[in-house]
Amino acid sequence: MILIDFYNIIILYNKMKCGCSRMDDKAKLLLHPVRIRIIQALIGRERTVQRLQEWSPDIPSPTLYRRLQTLTGAGILRVVGTKQVRGAVEKTYALAEHGSELSEEELKRMNPDDHMRSFITFLSHLIGEFGEYTGQKDMDMRRDGAGYRVVNLYLSDSEFKQMAEEIRLAVHKHLNHPPSPERRRFSLATILIPGSPNGAGETSSDEEDQH
Repeated sequence: MILIDFYNIIILYNKMKCGCSRMDDKAKLLLHPVRIRIIQALIGRERTVQRLQEWSPDIPSPTLYRRLQTLTGAGILRVVGTKQVRGAVEKTYALAEHGSELSEEELKRMNPDDHMRSFITFLSHLIGEFGEYTGQKDMDMRRDGAGYRVVNLYLSDSEFKQMAEEIRLAVHKHLNHPPSPERRRFSLATILIPGSPNGAGETSSDEEDQH
């Protein structure tokens, strides 16, 4: 499901095997603006360093190499291939097996404070990206298709599963487009907040806030 597999980065760090003693340390390691973009670029695909540079040309090469080393050493990424290119070894990277999956046991080990800290870190990354966008001189939200919205949906379990699968398929259809002069990078973040089971405290409006 997209809400687990595609943008599960807010809790992906729980899979790391870096020897960190606190979840805060893991969140700081994973939820770094550059590292999170590298992980996004590798979701569902393998990429060489050259392809990663094409995906994020604004990341300096030394920075990219350092972040790849850090993520590989932490067990988040793995090297899936190497080849000689003009006398140098070119590596191909992918997410480590099960790196974006979260088991029920792992979820149970996270307490409410752990979830809140990881969520705040995730929001901080989004705020940073949105700040970069609003800092563009020619920004135009309507023209650029930018926006943010909160919508209340009332769904049964089966309806929710159907909706999640439809979203997953819609995103997957465009997930592997390579960068090109005609294409612009878009960041799509998914956040799902379930209401109380009995509907207590629900608002009557369908849309709370949008832009």
